[in-house]
Amino acid sequence: MAERVQVREIDDDEGARLLRIVRRGTGSVVTWRRAQLVLLSAQGMPVAKIAEVTFTSADRVRDLIHNFYADGFDSLYPKYKGRRPRTFTLPERREIKKTAKSKPAEHGLPFSTWSLAKLADFLVAEGVVDDISHEGLRVLLREEGVSFQRETWKTSRDPDYAAKKARVEHLYTIADGEVIPEEGEPEIVFCLDEFGPLNLQPHPGRQWAERGGKHKDPNREPRPRRRATYTRPHGVRHLFAAYDLGKNRLYGHIKPTKNRTKFLEFCRCLRSLCPPKIRNAIVLDNYSPHLTTKKDSRVGDWAAANNVEFACTPTNSSWLNRIEAQFTARRYFALDGTDHTSHKQQGSMIRRYIIWRNKHAADERLREVVNRANVA
Repeated sequence: MAERVQVREIDDDEGARLLRIVRRGTGSVVTWRRAQLVLLSAQGMPVAKIAEVTFTSADRVRDLIHNFYADGFDSLYPKYKGRRPRTFTLPERREIKKTAKSKPAEHGLPFSTWSLAKLADFLVAEGVVDDISHEGLRVLLREEGVSFQRETWKTSRDPDYAAKKARVEHLYTIADGEVIPEEGEPEIVFCLDEFGPLNLQPHPGRQWAERGGKHKDPNREPRPRRRATYTRPHGVRHLFAAYDLGKNRLYGHIKPTKNRTKFLEFCRCLRSLCPPKIRNAIVLDNYSPHLTTKKDSRVGDWAAANNVEFACTPTNSSWLNRIEAQFTARRYFALDGTDHTSHKQQGSMIRRYIIWRNKHAADERLREVVNRANVA
């Protein structure tokens, strides 16, 4: 039977020094974690138990104990070369971003959210990076477009949640140019959804106007009175929209109804934008007209005949669809603060906005609104 690996006997001064490092919690994450492992071993905890409670491997614990035998407290401090901070590779940045967007419970941790300290500690323990400071982690996440947001998250009950989410994220990596599509995989990725109903009613918003109070001009024109909208005899309209991730272009058609026939009409328009031999993927939600059923198989038959893949987001996970951020921008630029008198006028406004948006995709304000709303 192999001899039990345990740290050498330490005196009171060394134990107090280890305890100070662990309790302080500042400085290098690597030093803090190494001191924690040595302290647990000094308290008599076996290697297997240390690995279990600290979520690391037994081999890593054994190596640290042997290093502490040889070098003492010097083994707790990483040997830096005194040069500029290390630049993380693209695979490391992807893994850090992926971990930050996951839930700690998915990794067996008893936390509901990541703090910078917990996330940095976990990344080091899992071997994703050798070391990373809390500030460096915060800067990296900001560069990757990940922020700490206050939100109410509704958990999806979809039994195929993991598979659907993984497929959608893989399509996004293809569209972003991070992964080269293999043979038979889509080369063009669209995000599709419907926006509506579009009502003829005043939409809240902001605009420049003369201020009231003691500074108001006594000769100014009176403000228009709000229009009552108790009855809406003009019906509603629906916007079918798709976002081409590769070209950063938005497409849209306004229809009086929202059903499977209109959905397929819009899909045919999207398919005509590229040669038939190029496989397309369309990310969309589980709305019933998007699905193939026993009674109506038109969607599946059309996709198979036209070299198209429909990738559905999990139930209650529409945030995965990147077109939602485009809808936020469309509402901000084209609807807020309006009161259209007819659907023709409203539709013209939306169509002209789409034309403007595609010509000014690099507009600073547009990118700011989209980036703030985009979480996928």
